[in-house]
Amino acid sequence: MSIKSKGKSVTRRSAREVKKVAHGVSHRAKVAAQKIPGPSPNPATNLLIADVVMQGATMLFRRGMQKGMLQLRFSPDKAREIVQGRSLMQSAVSLAAGRMATRSIPGMLLVSGGLLAKTIFDRSIGHRDARKSGEQSLLKQADNAPEDSAEPI
Repeated sequence: MSIKSKGKSVTRRSAREVKKVAHGVSHRAKVAAQKIPGPSPNPATNLLIADVVMQGATMLFRRGMQKGMLQLRFSPDKAREIVQGRSLMQSAVSLAAGRMATRSIPGMLLVSGGLLAKTIFDRSIGHRDARKSGEQSLLKQADNAPEDSAEPI
């Protein structure tokens, strides 16, 4: 490859060479990845397994984050009880809002608008009253935690 004195010629050739190398690396990576077998010979089963693992990891991460945030205000045991005391309805609403917000721009705007409205409402009732109300609802949620659970998170 000869280098010409014009800047555009060098730039175009360099771009072409970079694309060739990138395509070669990408192709080799795909071929190598296809050779790695999953736990099942059925790709649909492998996708299902990956989905279950990802959802489990997400759940553990979410619970860990919630517990960590609650430990700023409550004891570690009380934070664990609050996280475990979520009702099925609270979990369903949270899941539905998250799904709606991530699937479309109108959904994101609707969920964001609702959260903004809730924040404005909380600020309008006063800082102390909002904090007291929130703490009371979290303590009530902790009372719903199962007694025999020895879950670390």
